Amino acid sequence: QMPDIQQDFAAIAGKSSAALLRLTVLHSLLCNINTTHRELSLVNILYHGYCLSEYHCAPYSPLNDRLIAAKAKGSRMEILVNPINKRIDAKQDGTLLDALLEHQVPVSYSCLSGRCGTCRCKVIEGDVSGPAAAEGRLAANGHYVLACQARVDSDCVIEVPEVDEVITHPTRTLKGTVTAIDSLAHNVRRVRIKTNKPLAFSPGQYAHLQFWAGAERAYSMAGLDSDDELEFHIRVIPDGRVTSMLDEKVTVGSKLKLSGPLGASYLRRKHEGPILCLAAGTGLAPILSIIRGALQSAMSNPITLFYGANTEADLYGLESLESLRRDYPQFQYEILLSYAGADSRYRRGLVTDGINVSLGNLADYRIYLAGSPAMVEAASMRCTEYGADIERIYADAFYPSGV
Repeated sequence: QMPDIQQDFAAIAGKSSAALLRLTVLHSLLCNINTTHRELSLVNILYHGYCLSEYHCAPYSPLNDRLIAAKAKGSRMEILVNPINKRIDAKQDGTLLDALLEHQVPVSYSCLSGRCGTCRCKVIEGDVSGPAAAEGRLAANGHYVLACQARVDSDCVIEVPEVDEVITHPTRTLKGTVTAIDSLAHNVRRVRIKTNKPLAFSPGQYAHLQFWAGAERAYSMAGLDSDDELEFHIRVIPDGRVTSMLDEKVTVGSKLKLSGPLGASYLRRKHEGPILCLAAGTGLAPILSIIRGALQSAMSNPITLFYGANTEADLYGLESLESLRRDYPQFQYEILLSYAGADSRYRRGLVTDGINVSLGNLADYRIYLAGSPAMVEAASMRCTEYGADIERIYADAFYPSGV
């Protein structure tokens, strides 16, 4: 019955009087009958550990401090929320997001299932368990969790990002119909979709498209939620399990399912300083959404875009970029090609080469990155070398998924 003893102590930490009674009786019995040293020692540890915690004494045992702390505090933990310096409590059986919303703490969220990353928070002190919510250079900057999946295991201090930039677009699954599909480049297709209901999203977010059974992939919206239709830019991969069959199986009138919005790399509208964007390949889609969202909502921020591709044949969207530059003087862009001929009008280099001393210190910038994981990591590193705050760099790296 030794495992039951440990379960009883866990129940005691949750204010179970029945468990306390069983443990008290068992402690008295074992003190008066033939009992092994191990069994008696274990019960002593559990029993006295509980009794001492009742009087707020230092626990006489190597017990899990979280259990004793939970009993002493009535199964609720205290959270200090920065930067608003607000103290709230959290139920032991609830999520961090539950606690934040219960106490009206401004926090962004969307999918509630740990997929979108929108509710990411930073743990400054204390024990908060849950799946990691950061990778690369951001992960090295601290302990980040997804509030909708995280559990508070002790008193803690957390930091909620950008309380003045909260978005709460509920993730929805909608039916859609393909209204147009055309080629933007030799390996890029633009797919326009009309959904049965409007989809609210912030510029820069993405959605999951299910073209047919077993063919679900994530793609960023290239437009705005005020547009009549949703627009996606899809790179066709030779021998890909889905995209290689796109031209054959997806036509005007095709039906599909769409789930979104997702993603934490969305336009921060309250920011008044300069904006820097880097896009590689079809990473141009979310960046176009962000740039259009800023310019067409009358944000006056200076916006600089560096757009990279392998060759000139891989470029697309140049008409849209030139139109935006013509209509909005605060927007400028430069194209960099990995392989540019001597007679090319574009600069030769990697897209990250655009980040240089000519931009000055990047401390006041908000930075948006879209491309491969390697590009995002390299760009993040280079931006921080020029003074950017890693927590003000927003990116949704494009990971391959069988394409």
